[in-house]
Amino acid sequence: MAEVKIAAVGKHYGAVEVLKSVSLDVRDGEFLVLVGPSGCGKSTLLRMIAGLEDISTGEMWIGDRDVTDLPAKERDIAMVFQSYALYPHMTVADNMSFALRLKGMSKQDIAAKVQGSAQILGLEHLLDRYPRQLSGGQRQRVAMGRAIVRNPQVFLFDEPLSNLDAKLRVVMRSEIKELHQRLKTTTVYVTHDQVEAMTLADRIVVMRDGRIEQIGSPLELYDRPVNTFVAGFIGSPSMNFLDGTMVEQGFRLKDGSILETLRRPDGATACGIRPEHLQIDANGLDCDVVVVEPTGSETLVIARVNGQQITAVFKDRLDARPGERIRLRPDPAKLHFFDQAGQRLD
Repeated sequence: MAEVKIAAVGKHYGAVEVLKSVSLDVRDGEFLVLVGPSGCGKSTLLRMIAGLEDISTGEMWIGDRDVTDLPAKERDIAMVFQSYALYPHMTVADNMSFALRLKGMSKQDIAAKVQGSAQILGLEHLLDRYPRQLSGGQRQRVAMGRAIVRNPQVFLFDEPLSNLDAKLRVVMRSEIKELHQRLKTTTVYVTHDQVEAMTLADRIVVMRDGRIEQIGSPLELYDRPVNTFVAGFIGSPSMNFLDGTMVEQGFRLKDGSILETLRRPDGATACGIRPEHLQIDANGLDCDVVVVEPTGSETLVIARVNGQQITAVFKDRLDARPGERIRLRPDPAKLHFFDQAGQRLD
């Protein structure tokens, strides 16, 4: 295991700047998730850690070694790709042991390592099969097993679950988290799915346009986003935003309605409300129901207030239909306020 230090790293292709002086420390044994919309630079940063992309500016360290200019094979990392990248003509055992055979390890040691990894991942009964004979989830386990047998200092995951169906993604998420808890290997994981980020990470790095917007634990980012971008990106369904101004009575919306608040930060022009922090209340905001989505355990309601869309989530089942009017009241203790530039106001 080792920490990863990224110091003012930049990446550009000609005049196009993809990463803009990114600095980041990944702690020894930490599970760090890079998250952000497509094109934000997260996969490029991961490939730079792996040595698959050159570093244009800055430095990178793995443990006590400067790896800025080292080739991938000398960095002691293992990467799990979105596409599995298994050799179709090799069995599961041969795929898992390929890197060890290249190193010239003895057959006995290879067999022991492959068997140990197979037991961890539940692959013992599949060692003689070929990739074409495996399901998507099994193939991803083999790709993970190939990484585990190398006992690297750092694991890198590049959107490893994006090719799986929704149910299998949930299962594999749990398996990856359990695997990290057992091995304690430093892990950097890239995803565009913020639910994956929330459930897997010790810390999350939210990126946008080649820069880091915020770093923190999942709940830190959820409870105290630094700006409207992070607030809207972290959380599913995402945070609601209502435009208005702060006055002595509370936060005044464009139609003159007043939201009760416990804080009145000067300069607030947007109020953020998590969907679960809205409740039915006769004294709430007058809303027009647009869509009702019952999921069994919850009911999601999309409504409009002052021409703006708002989403609410209720644990109880709600008897409401599109076209009806309901009144929604935000929890005054759970409101978030942002200035005109989108920055958080405390």
